Amino acid sequence: MSDKVARAALTYLAEPGDPWLAALVGEYGAPRTVAAIRDGRFPAGAHVPDAATRAMKRWRLRLAELPPADDLAALAARGYQLICPGDPRWPAGLADLGDAQPYALWARGAVTDLAAVTRRSVAIVGSRAATAYGSYVAAEIAASVAARGWTVISGGAYGIDGCAHRGTLSVSGVTVAVMACGVDRPYPAGHRDLLDAVATRGAVISEWPPGRPVARLRFLVRNRVIAALASGTLVVEAGQRSGALNTARHASDLGRPLMAVPGPVTSDLSAGCHSLIRQWGGTLVTNADEVIERLSAGSPGGRDAEAPGRGPVPGAIPAATSPRNLRGRADLARDALDLEAATVLDALPAKGAGLPTAQVAVRAGLEPKVVLAKLALLRVYDLAERTDGGWRARRG
Repeated sequence: MSDKVARAALTYLAEPGDPWLAALVGEYGAPRTVAAIRDGRFPAGAHVPDAATRAMKRWRLRLAELPPADDLAALAARGYQLICPGDPRWPAGLADLGDAQPYALWARGAVTDLAAVTRRSVAIVGSRAATAYGSYVAAEIAASVAARGWTVISGGAYGIDGCAHRGTLSVSGVTVAVMACGVDRPYPAGHRDLLDAVATRGAVISEWPPGRPVARLRFLVRNRVIAALASGTLVVEAGQRSGALNTARHASDLGRPLMAVPGPVTSDLSAGCHSLIRQWGGTLVTNADEVIERLSAGSPGGRDAEAPGRGPVPGAIPAATSPRNLRGRADLARDALDLEAATVLDALPAKGAGLPTAQVAVRAGLEPKVVLAKLALLRVYDLAERTDGGWRARRG
């Protein structure tokens, strides 16, 4: 098995950022790692703690979903490219993620040399429920930086993401959409045409293989890639609990320039941006000139060599006080879940007859006995319910 085919297989078998899988691949290579998963045995001499043994069981649950090698090769004929570490097209900035670096990236689009197009790039992210002000600023800045040869990276979502992509396309610039699902899955569905347009001028990329559906936790996992790909990150509009702040945190942790656009002090959707400026040491910017100036001030590798006086990023974002941002009962229950319970919740269908426990386990990549325990917990929290067909997320 070639390294490329093996890495393609790993995107099917494990969720991105799995530390035990990263350790195996780093020590034994992707082909031996896939062979070990198929055999159900770690390579001879490998140090195997209990957590690694449990991880092996998770990976093996998805072996039935792994396409044959010939089918993986055929995906290229359908326009899906696989870019792997070591490939000249692999973006150098992803190495800064360490063990959390993607195993590989699936891509579709006119641009496959991600190393070249991300060398001078900016991530523009923000709220899905953007205001007219935020939408205008995101599109205008994206168009202006793209017209000067900078690549715009975002997540393809409604709101600020979509405006950033559209602004770039309006000047025939290059833009990259980083997805939390397979590159063949238009998400959100209303952005099918937009994502197709992104592919014609740039690329739609993902750590997940074609066919993999979106899940809540995958957005947070995806955000580290957006931050690592870009030379710096700009947040245009973000509430106090916005997922865009998760991307900002990754950018800060990676030492990349972090910027934010100010907004009205009365706007909930600017509160997160103001926190980035006041507490996180983010640079206040209002136009493309200031964005490019800030990005150019960083070190050649994209790391922020300056940032004088920047203190540690606060461990928690201040609690929202506006009714729009107050957390309801379901939000509080979700916040109390551990990672395994949240993963099981993500694996549950939101409608229909539900799924048997065994299928939920495959979707979640967890052992059935763990899934059973977490389903019981979700039922206590009123987040899941049992139906005649199995389990599903509780409506309402």
